[in-house]
Amino acid sequence: MIACLRGSIIFRGLNRVIVDVGGVGYDVAVSLNTLESLPHNGEVFLHTYTVLRENALELYGFHGLEEKTLFEMLIGVTGIGPKMSLVVFSGISPDGFRTAVLSKDLHKLMTIPGIGRKSAERIVLELHDKVRKTAPQAVSASGSTGKESIEQDLVSSLVNLGYKDRVAAAAAKKVLEDAGTDLMLPHAVKMALKELMK
Repeated sequence: MIACLRGSIIFRGLNRVIVDVGGVGYDVAVSLNTLESLPHNGEVFLHTYTVLRENALELYGFHGLEEKTLFEMLIGVTGIGPKMSLVVFSGISPDGFRTAVLSKDLHKLMTIPGIGRKSAERIVLELHDKVRKTAPQAVSASGSTGKESIEQDLVSSLVNLGYKDRVAAAAAKKVLEDAGTDLMLPHAVKMALKELMK
């Protein structure tokens, strides 16, 4: 199984990228959420999920581990496969999906293209307990606050994209000082990348 890829994007489509890793191009299906989080230049890092079929090997890529974890949960729901799961995360952020499942917000899930009432009900029924068990806490066991948590996640994401720890930490601090801690991680990453490209 291919668990991750680090390389350069040589093609960017609506829901896929081709990543050049040492001269080999990997065709990776991605959600819009992940696509928008990837830099246009330089090295990228993707967590991946491999699907082996009789006549094909399919790769699904994720900017963050949270999206990959929720994707793996979602493809276990009756009637929802990998391609539909990508559609879900193109229509809602991982954090928004987690919140909708935990609050049993069927209406929110039904705003995603392709998800009707029955699918939304199955998602909530089959994933509520699983998502609850993996839900991040506002304050961790180490005592970190929500601000520290988003800052740590942002730094980690930037490091995964190839930036040095010191550079990533400085960019994360600048973004959170300017925009506050109410940012969703994908948006915070985009803002940090803009800051780093100045």
